[in-house]
Amino acid sequence: MKAIGFNQPRAIDDIHALEDIQLDLPSPGPRDLLVSVQAISVNPIDTKLRQRPLEQPGYRVLGFDAAGIVEAVGSEVENFKAGDRVWYAGSAQRQGSNAQYQCVDERLVSRKPDSLGMQEAAALPLTALTAWEALEDQLGFRPGECQGKTLLIIGGAGGVGSIAIQLAARYFGLTVIATAGREQSANWCDAMGAHHLVDYRQPLQPQLDAVSDGQMDGIFVTQNLDDYWQAACQAVAPLGGICAIVDARGPLDLNPLKPKSARFSWEFMFTRPLFGRRMQQQGDRLAELATLVDKGVIQTTVSEGLGPINANNLKEAHRRLESGSTIGKLVLAGWE
Repeated sequence: MKAIGFNQPRAIDDIHALEDIQLDLPSPGPRDLLVSVQAISVNPIDTKLRQRPLEQPGYRVLGFDAAGIVEAVGSEVENFKAGDRVWYAGSAQRQGSNAQYQCVDERLVSRKPDSLGMQEAAALPLTALTAWEALEDQLGFRPGECQGKTLLIIGGAGGVGSIAIQLAARYFGLTVIATAGREQSANWCDAMGAHHLVDYRQPLQPQLDAVSDGQMDGIFVTQNLDDYWQAACQAVAPLGGICAIVDARGPLDLNPLKPKSARFSWEFMFTRPLFGRRMQQQGDRLAELATLVDKGVIQTTVSEGLGPINANNLKEAHRRLESGSTIGKLVLAGWE
């Protein structure tokens, strides 16, 4: 089968950074689906893993977001059958979705929304699961029980920020304030459903004071955690919380949170498959997300399709993500 992989860390402009390769067709385990991958999207974790040394010789296939068609199922699979059209984000411990066929645990999968094509569907799973887990599992919000509560999203125009705005505002019922800089980013956040926008290039607290009481029940940091840590500690409300999805470059001083009894937590979408903890929750949430999409509550976050799935187009997606200026999600669909 066709796939795109890498065999050692390289800069994205290196001709061998990602290569078109041929691999054997994978064989599904007892709980696995063998999926014919129709469309993928690209996430920052792809670019980070591409720059890490491999644990063993050979090629690694990256890619986590995917939409496709079930080709075969393992002996213990009960909820899917060949021909089902599905979406998922998968596991960081297995070969990824940058291949014509991929095996994925059925507990991490659901049927995709009927109202979306493969390309539009592939944009959502990883970022939606990340945002949902951050809002509910880490920050403690409950859908429909958030009246009068405010969420600040730092990095509103990115892949995670785009779907976090929608989920928080349209499903959880939070008042959402998002950071943006460029006019294009601000317009995107507005289209996603943000109630207020603040300019990340200016001090945040005066802007938050101008659009609210300045105290955020939750703060979701999707980029540059160190740069925003002091401002987040100042803005978080008593008994509120801060959740981040990006690594800190240095130690974080948690002491400013103590007088407020505020909490800090990490969100890493791959924790459940990594440790085998309540994996079915991800499949269940994707199924609920599919319902929200088909009802028109949530929309796809595709910003651009880059063409068929091949090494050249995938390198372009990595290159754009590494530039730090991407809005929404970049997707690839089909094989040549």
